[in-house]
Amino acid sequence: MIYTRLGSTGTNVSRICLGTMTYGSKKWRDWVIEEPASLAFLQRALEKGINFFDTADTYSRGVSEEIVGRALRTLNVPRESVVIATKVAMPMGDGPNDKGLSRKRILACIDASLKRLQMDYVDLYQIHRNDPETPIEESLESLNDVVRSGKARYIGASSMYAWQFARMRTTQLARAWTPFVTMQNHYNLMYREEEREMIPYCLEEGVGLLPWSPLARGFLTGSRQRGSRDASAREKGDKYAHDMYYRDEDYDVVEAVVALAKERSVPPSQIALAWLLSRPGVAAPIVGASKLTHIDDAVAALDITLTDAERARLEKPYRLHPVLGHDLKSIS
Repeated sequence: MIYTRLGSTGTNVSRICLGTMTYGSKKWRDWVIEEPASLAFLQRALEKGINFFDTADTYSRGVSEEIVGRALRTLNVPRESVVIATKVAMPMGDGPNDKGLSRKRILACIDASLKRLQMDYVDLYQIHRNDPETPIEESLESLNDVVRSGKARYIGASSMYAWQFARMRTTQLARAWTPFVTMQNHYNLMYREEEREMIPYCLEEGVGLLPWSPLARGFLTGSRQRGSRDASAREKGDKYAHDMYYRDEDYDVVEAVVALAKERSVPPSQIALAWLLSRPGVAAPIVGASKLTHIDDAVAALDITLTDAERARLEKPYRLHPVLGHDLKSIS
């Protein structure tokens, strides 16, 4: 395993982060893997040297956090040996205060997340999206209080416009509040709009990138067929992915990945991840795994070094996309 600093902090994380949205309750999504089957995935990740785990309160409405917490206890993992990230903002119910980033909600949600995780603190507490209905000063001061109280070591953000993120960090620094140290953004070979503004800003400011959907919801594994949306149980019911991908040029990108993977005699997922891992500022892509081999392949991607010519081949089919993944209703 290769480790790197989490943004400009002194904390080191594995260059592969295991995303745990896949583990939870089928009542939330029918493709979710429930306990105890999910335990094997966290165990395999730990065996491979992965020390970075990402979850969110909204994943299976809290069950994902519960599974992560119980699994680490079952596996007797020392708390200080792992880096745990969770998130707040997405809906957790139908009530008027069950979503967003108000002070009321942030302070309640961090306590609820810690209870589910059976932990005294999380290493990285992230806002899952921007909340346009709450003044940023209210949200940012509340997050600062979470850190000052010892309930989180660092804070981060997820998909939004670069100007929104810059405004938030500027406010944090001006008020001497804890600043965001990471950006969990939508970034992969099929969606590269982040290269225009968000990534240059993060590079300038020393903010670490934790790309979500690094394999474009499984698209970059090469399993999708043009005109079909039923390669797996998850794909059939994944309306979110249906709204984001499936353009003709998306398939062109996948074909380039598959062709290079065949030449290299490796799975397409390894090529797609190797490209992402080579991008400036990327600390750790957040990889989901519904098969144990998915974890093995993700770690194996660390050993692949692409040539300039190979990267150019992979990037050539890309075409301009509309902005995708910034909505508070989105799920990453």
